[in-house]
Amino acid sequence: MPLSDQAVRKAKPAEKPFKLSDEKGLYLLVNAAGKYWRMDYRHDGKRKTLALGIYSDVSLARAREKRDEARKLLADGLDPSESRKQRKQADMAASANSFEAVAREWHAGKSKKWAKVTATKALIHLETYVFTDIGHLPIASVKASQLLAMLRKIESKGIAYTATRMREMCGQIFRYAVATGRAEDNPAAHLLGAMSKPATTHRPAITERREFGAFLRDLREATGFDPVTRYAAYFAMLTFVRAQEFRFARWEEIDFDAREWKVPALRMKVGKTLPAHTVPLSSQAIVLLEELSNLTGHTPYLFPKAKGYGENEVISENTVGKMLNNMGYQGRQCVHGFRASARSILSEQGWSVAAMERQLDHKEASGTVAAYARSQHLPERRKMMQAWADTCDALEAGGEVIPLHGRTA
Repeated sequence: MPLSDQAVRKAKPAEKPFKLSDEKGLYLLVNAAGKYWRMDYRHDGKRKTLALGIYSDVSLARAREKRDEARKLLADGLDPSESRKQRKQADMAASANSFEAVAREWHAGKSKKWAKVTATKALIHLETYVFTDIGHLPIASVKASQLLAMLRKIESKGIAYTATRMREMCGQIFRYAVATGRAEDNPAAHLLGAMSKPATTHRPAITERREFGAFLRDLREATGFDPVTRYAAYFAMLTFVRAQEFRFARWEEIDFDAREWKVPALRMKVGKTLPAHTVPLSSQAIVLLEELSNLTGHTPYLFPKAKGYGENEVISENTVGKMLNNMGYQGRQCVHGFRASARSILSEQGWSVAAMERQLDHKEASGTVAAYARSQHLPERRKMMQAWADTCDALEAGGEVIPLHGRTA
């Protein structure tokens, strides 16, 4: 006689385990631990038992469905238990080859060459925008249409540049999957032209000399800011490096005798064949560092946070920017904009493009040219960096600067 829902529900554990039989091999095993659906069957002359779930997670009706599914496999000559094992193995393989799993593997490899801040930002973007939509999918099954839907969702947030960056990053991940045998196609490559091109936006920077001089006077007179933040602003201005480069600057990288700062290649924006990027330090920068050492010289970093000096305890990428904003320069001058300010004003003075580009650490557009253009232009850059510091002093004082061609050796 078939089981009823009421009989299953009212079944209570006894002194010994017992069974309540249904039909076609299905029964409920009741013991002190709970109630379990089981199915007895024979395959290749051997008696076997198949677990079908726990009551009440699996109802009587669902247990019968699972029994019938198993009987269909038996009718086709297949062992339900072996079929289940094979499905689990396939699911595990799919999980190991999911987009997220492959992406994290790719990211781990890239992180060995990237600056820490770059690696962290890339992973945050993947976790925020990509994994939530396609991370669970087997990477080989991801279609261009699914990728496009995910990217358009990012675009709809008003961050078209991020969408473009994610398409590029996903393309690298798919190419890695193809190279390692986990996929046969790169669907990101099919999306060229399918997305809106983000508008080019330039970081705010003051490039007119008199206006820059007024900014420098405002910076000198600004009060109420943490002294380490003020020193960071001046150091960023005098060296015009990227934020990730000066924020993580360590005292051991400063050579006071040689008047140089060696920025490790791993902290630069693009991979380097040279061991480090050499930044010549002007007399003004040396004086700044000597003063700063009285505040932070006991720590590994030039610009640590107010509390704690661990690896992640340097000032944030927004610290100096907030100070400039609070001075009234939001939308007019940012930290990254110091690079444009220096580039523009130094260009007017007649310094060579090669020296300026090498100081800015811009990547050579041509790979062939980059292979041969290995000169660091240090003699000219030493003069140029001193000229830039002198220029800043002169502009702050309200004066003018003599162009390079008008100077005497």
